[in-house]
Amino acid sequence: MYDKLEGKRVGFVVCGSFCTFAPAFEQMKKLVAIGCDVTPIMSFNASSIDTRFGKARAHIDMLEGITGKEVIRTIVDAEPIGPKGLLDIVVVAPCTGNTLAKLATGIVDTPATMAVKSHIRNLRPVVIAIATNDALSGAAKNIGILQNYKHYFFVPMAQDDYENKPNSMIALFDLIPDTAQAAFEGRQLQPLIR
Repeated sequence: MYDKLEGKRVGFVVCGSFCTFAPAFEQMKKLVAIGCDVTPIMSFNASSIDTRFGKARAHIDMLEGITGKEVIRTIVDAEPIGPKGLLDIVVVAPCTGNTLAKLATGIVDTPATMAVKSHIRNLRPVVIAIATNDALSGAAKNIGILQNYKHYFFVPMAQDDYENKPNSMIALFDLIPDTAQAAFEGRQLQPLIR
């Protein structure tokens, strides 16, 4: 089913939407089970902030346990991804509104944004799994910008709590492998909003 993913080198970038770590980490496990060679990458916030969803060190240990690789946590360590052609695809899950804005405007000041910037120079796919409270307001323009850039593909998304957070959307994380498979075929998985 995932013939385009087996054996692929996947950079899995984790940003600071801590409440969505659990479903994102499950998809990382799934990619490993499919046969992907997964490299974990974390934003500064994701790798350093303790929250009610867990301790930063525990998250780092979990990702390293899933992948068998050390987490990339610095800009310096993320920079060689592109020049050395280290990855076939990058998945950003969860992708916060902050990281989304930086990707849309070319700001490179975290390991997460450096990993994507360095990777995209090789014209290889980037899969974005958003988790942001302002997807239907302030972040909407950045989603639109990235949708119009080549090589960016979005995991289909839905409103997560339309009554209490009417502008919030979260990717359907279980569609990460399907979105990555489609990205290797050069197509956006549809429908995008479910």
